[in-house]
Amino acid sequence: MARLKTKDIEIEYDTLGDRSDPPMLMIMGLGGQLTTWDQGFCEQLADRGFYVIRYDNRDAGLSTKMESAGRADIAGAYSGRPHPAYTLDDLADDAVGVLDALGVRAAHIVGASMGGFIAQLVAINHPDRVLSLTSIMSGPGGEDTVPPTPEAAEALTTAPGPTREERIELGVAARRVFVGNGNPFDIEKETRRVEEQYDRSYYPLGFGRQLVAILAAGSRVTALAGVKVPTLVVHGIDDPLVPVENGRRVAAAVPAARLMELEGMGHNLPERDWPAVADAIAETARQASAVRS
Repeated sequence: MARLKTKDIEIEYDTLGDRSDPPMLMIMGLGGQLTTWDQGFCEQLADRGFYVIRYDNRDAGLSTKMESAGRADIAGAYSGRPHPAYTLDDLADDAVGVLDALGVRAAHIVGASMGGFIAQLVAINHPDRVLSLTSIMSGPGGEDTVPPTPEAAEALTTAPGPTREERIELGVAARRVFVGNGNPFDIEKETRRVEEQYDRSYYPLGFGRQLVAILAAGSRVTALAGVKVPTLVVHGIDDPLVPVENGRRVAAAVPAARLMELEGMGHNLPERDWPAVADAIAETARQASAVRS
């Protein structure tokens, strides 16, 4: 892993694959870190001929923490009075800053959850930097958002306890909810993942500020109609946090977008689905190459 500077913040990133291959920028979601992208999934993308770039969003992982912004007013944001420390558009600018710092003119952009919101905005605000767009378990934002189930909303916003053990227990419990009812859940594997993320960088203040940025964002449906690059929308049918109708609305908004709905997938990307999703992302990228040639 390495660190680069973009504007006034520092971004932690790492890469997989051959730098001579087409670049693919991976953008993670709310409170997530670059290591939230499974190594094995990223390796499958690299094996399909891509130079994979993962990074920590600001306020997450090892990137700059926006401490001067203070604690987010989450209750006010849910009441319709959001005062974000930064916007999703700022986070999209950060993504472009990563490309700038690495000398990448344009890349295939892949985003998950909030990372999908950001990826969409990169395509909307910086179309010349995007070769193809993949939006995973994400949505259209604003008034066009279909809200989470009550159980998922509660899991997202439950306050953590004061100890490492309580915080990890809460993280595992939330992940259990997010995979969806009746879907496989390997508690030992998920506990290890939560522990690794916690020990790398536990920073709930950043989570709160990112959440307010989401709540402050408007709908992207109209702007998505102007996206011209090949686009793939991937969504789990059983997603309780960002219900599948959100993905359907994104796919309907982007001209000629492909919608890939997966049975038994909630708000996660199960290992059994990695090959099919990696193949679909690679096919979308090939369409971009064909259009540009």
